Amino acid sequence: MPQLPVIAVVGPTAAGKSDLAVDLALELGGEVINTDSMQLYQGMDIGTAKLSMGERRGVPHHLLDVWDVTRTASVAEYQSLVRPLIDNLRAKEVVPILVGGSGLYVRAALDDLEFPGTDPRVRALLEAELDLHGPAPLYERLRERDPKAAETILPSNGRRIVRALEVIEISGRPFSATMPSYDAVYDSVQLGVEVPRAVLDARVEARVERMWRAGLVDEVRELAAHGLAGGRTASRALGYAQVLRFLGGECTEEEAKEETVRATRRFVRRQESWFRRDPRVIWLPQQEPDLLGRALAAIRG
Repeated sequence: MPQLPVIAVVGPTAAGKSDLAVDLALELGGEVINTDSMQLYQGMDIGTAKLSMGERRGVPHHLLDVWDVTRTASVAEYQSLVRPLIDNLRAKEVVPILVGGSGLYVRAALDDLEFPGTDPRVRALLEAELDLHGPAPLYERLRERDPKAAETILPSNGRRIVRALEVIEISGRPFSATMPSYDAVYDSVQLGVEVPRAVLDARVEARVERMWRAGLVDEVRELAAHGLAGGRTASRALGYAQVLRFLGGECTEEEAKEETVRATRRFVRRQESWFRRDPRVIWLPQQEPDLLGRALAAIRG
């Protein structure tokens, strides 16, 4: 019997990806690998909707709780962790099932994607400029030096703008020349979980309400005592950034909750746009009957 492909369950936040991944793992004898950049952080459980041990139903989950909240996220480092893991599972004839909504992390796992090096001095200068002036002037510089890259990066995404300018500075090449292709390194099937926009918007609001009831504010308060605010990546995570502003007296708790809903809905739209651009994704309507059966049919061809 031929070996099954690597499976990736992708799509926007609150679509139901994690549950489908567990269902597939139980059906196929697989194990789950996290591709959500924020679930890599230790202690960021409620706000990232990590499955509880009970919700994992005995299925091993990998690459959760890898980094301290003070660490800056690195897709290159993630790739160095996930590739040997995929290879090891496949060598044991265990089906790797990737799940998460961080599109670049999915691509780093599955595709022929190389990451340029970094220069701490150049990075520090750019980050100091970002802290002092915000992302707008840096984004204008990127538009001048690499318009193609600027088209794919949000003007508000300071971290990505800094990275693009750093690559241009140290390599002398456009950042867009390093952007992902669709050349896969594994035989894989990507399943997109599709939810109507109105339903997804309602789910996002319900999810944020659940997180607040589950103790998100206390979770952020605890993480703040361990340096969350100093973490360049973790401190900007959805929910965490808003609660940090509330704890710092910059807004009310209700305003923090409302902004978390709005920010998550904006993020959901960006996720959908990213995954829709990949022609390999097979979209499965989450609300139609027998989602698992349709997913298995897509995997088995």
